[in-house]
Amino acid sequence: MRLIFSLMVVVAMGMSCNTSTETSEKETQTQETVDYWSFEGRDDQFSGGIKMIPIETPKGNFKVWTKRVGNNPKIKVLLLHGGPGMTHEIYESFDGFFPQEGIEYYYYDQLGSYYSDQPKDLSLWETSRFVEEVEQVRKALGLTSDNFYLFGQSWGGILAMEYALKYQKNLKGLIISNMVPSIPDYMKYNEEVLAPQLPEEVLATIMKYEEAEDYGNEEYLGLIVEHYYPKHVIRMPVEEWPNSINRGFNHLNPDVYVTMQGPSEFGVKGDATLKYWDVKDRLKEISTPTLSIGAQYDTMDPKQMEWVANEVQNGRYLHCPNGSHLSQYDDQEHFFPGLITFIKDVAEGRFPSTQ
Repeated sequence: MRLIFSLMVVVAMGMSCNTSTETSEKETQTQETVDYWSFEGRDDQFSGGIKMIPIETPKGNFKVWTKRVGNNPKIKVLLLHGGPGMTHEIYESFDGFFPQEGIEYYYYDQLGSYYSDQPKDLSLWETSRFVEEVEQVRKALGLTSDNFYLFGQSWGGILAMEYALKYQKNLKGLIISNMVPSIPDYMKYNEEVLAPQLPEEVLATIMKYEEAEDYGNEEYLGLIVEHYYPKHVIRMPVEEWPNSINRGFNHLNPDVYVTMQGPSEFGVKGDATLKYWDVKDRLKEISTPTLSIGAQYDTMDPKQMEWVANEVQNGRYLHCPNGSHLSQYDDQEHFFPGLITFIKDVAEGRFPSTQ
């Protein structure tokens, strides 16, 4: 009986220790969750994380909209939207993946975009001015080389590359998503690879309107949305597009878009300021840990996005085999795990030794 009693005491003690350990772990996790979501002591508590940041430009002072989600002093990701002239809304899917990983991130509408000031002076829509805007936003948000990760997709990828080429000393990590380093190369890929994949009669009709510069024609726009977008922009039927994507398109500022991208929905045309943009020869200057994200069905050549990862000094490539230009929606299975792994590898000192 004494032996049995002793064994029961030992087992009970073990169970008590396990229960105590489990309770302690749960308490730690609960506290981490509370800390992540808490606004207490933050200067943006009143607005729920939103800040209207003053921006100085050659044409006057304006304000841009940002919104913080979460608290993590070691990881802070600033999201640069595409377009140009689109909005932060196309990244609302990040809400489904970043918070449970403890990643702090910032939505941001660039000057001219829907939630920010929208001045009418077209001379403001220059890449170099946007770079200085991002730097002012960084300072206002208190992002430093110890924690600042810059994510840019599409036009945002152009802006991220340009920012890194001038201010990489301020970066902890750089993510270039769904963007190649050369607009002429993008145009060549579109014309030689993607366009021939369209039905012959559809392509002929699109090109008829392109040659006539009749970019506002309803038939032209209808063919683009029906045949091009669901294959290369977001691989879903139009009627199934997420509400956030629809809002983003509805809120796009055409003045910014047309000035920089041009009036065509089938490439960069006219006198668009981005028409000849190319930084291929400068990528080797970037030493910041860099992730380049490409997708199999993108409007951009995935092979060239893989080349970007090899051209920078410390790069990694993430391929989304089921994705297109907005892989954060049509290939979340690969997009978010790869993105989160990169951010954490850099934060925890495992990059570039791990892949």
